Amino acid sequence: MENWSLISLCVLLGLTSRWTVSFHSYSGAGKQPVFGDYEAQRHWQEVTYNLPVHEWYFNTTNNALNYWGLDYPHLTAYHSLACAYVAKLLNPEWVELHASRVYESHSHKLFMRVTVLFTDILIYIPAVLLYCFYFCDGSSKQKVATALCILLYPGLILIDYGHFQYNSVSLGLALWGILGLGLGWDLFGSLAFTLALNYKQMELYHSLPFFCYLLGKCIKQGLTGRGFFHLAKISLTVLVTFALCWMPFLSDPKQRLQVLHRLFPIGRGLFEDKVANTWCSLNVLIKIKTLLSRETQLFLSFALTLLFILPSSLKLLSKPNLWQFKLTLLSGVNSSLAFFLFSFQVHEKSILLAALLMFFVFHSMLPLLVKDGLLLPYVVTSLAFLFLSLYLLSALERSTEEELRLGLDRKLTQHWLPKLNLSRIIKWKFWFSLVAMAALSFMSVWLEPPAKLPDLFPVLVSVLSFLHFLGFVTYFNLVQLMEPQRKKSQKKTN
Repeated sequence: MENWSLISLCVLLGLTSRWTVSFHSYSGAGKQPVFGDYEAQRHWQEVTYNLPVHEWYFNTTNNALNYWGLDYPHLTAYHSLACAYVAKLLNPEWVELHASRVYESHSHKLFMRVTVLFTDILIYIPAVLLYCFYFCDGSSKQKVATALCILLYPGLILIDYGHFQYNSVSLGLALWGILGLGLGWDLFGSLAFTLALNYKQMELYHSLPFFCYLLGKCIKQGLTGRGFFHLAKISLTVLVTFALCWMPFLSDPKQRLQVLHRLFPIGRGLFEDKVANTWCSLNVLIKIKTLLSRETQLFLSFALTLLFILPSSLKLLSKPNLWQFKLTLLSGVNSSLAFFLFSFQVHEKSILLAALLMFFVFHSMLPLLVKDGLLLPYVVTSLAFLFLSLYLLSALERSTEEELRLGLDRKLTQHWLPKLNLSRIIKWKFWFSLVAMAALSFMSVWLEPPAKLPDLFPVLVSVLSFLHFLGFVTYFNLVQLMEPQRKKSQKKTN
């Protein structure tokens, strides 16, 4: 009974924080004629409701792609269509073709916020609770504390309930996929992740760990016997799911090519805005877009992304161990960080795909949040999350070399640096990062940049965040690649 009370309180706090943030501004509020992601999501409802399926991704007189044209996969379009049917019942003006463009009202804002909350309750929150109680170590109270910290993660709340998107749908489906594999339900896990991939193409960031784990498991069972049949069932599940999602577009090759063109807009260039990845940070010193051709940029981003993904993925392929399922999740972080840092055409909100295990990553979205008028919820949710992480999870107390799995790294450095205290360095780095984040947040809001450097503060935020991400991807790869074999005597997760 006590556990259920704690879980209920945890969920209530998560929902309350979400709804509180939803009262604030959203992307492009009152900024005609372009607006922002809020208008994009409303416009997709208008398009999917009023136009036939074969026009959704094409530029027509009724669907100008240069005005927030649909550029997400089909499940997003179907979700927009479902929301549009509800919107039509409540107020037809919300989805009226052409006339509803740039529509804004308090009642419509309430409707849009409720659609995000509904998907959270339906998909994301149950997945978080089940993950914490099945795969997290510790007592029941510790598991509840972990779930609470995940549900109060500022990055996802600020983007979905402030800026306005539906990231919790794709992340929730991916988490259901992880749950499925962790519980041994490989077909369910494959189905859930395929749905996530068909909701947002950015879930490709997590695709290689899923693929390597399942393929490694089948190879381990034997590709001439049981493993072959298991692989065939997984492949059939994925293919059927893709076929159902793409069914309206399969009959016409032009439809398929146009959808792919919209999902992967190579023409937009290597990066946009101030993204905390390698290319944007390097562009401060070397103007990559000017010096390198588009083909060279594509090849370089592909090669470096593959180079940073392969180590952890190959480790997972060769040893698809299921104990506690932490290596697969860790590989997911490695994969998503590598994609974010090195791949082509990255958006700053893509960092949410690697964000749930790290505190500092959402700081990279500070310029976007300030632009959207979300400074107050950013400060409040960040401080609350920091306090809960330090108090409930004892984050700093768990920074010993053993907890951080730095034992093997210590053995490699003790010959040259015998007095090096890695644990103390980690703590000092944490506080330095915290102070730097606070200072940059203050400067971004209250100080005027030099006239010759109008983008100084966004660039500093991007570069600082990039350095953190580079450190994270290096650390997580080392942890996974140097992970010692688990002793047979230790209890295995069922």
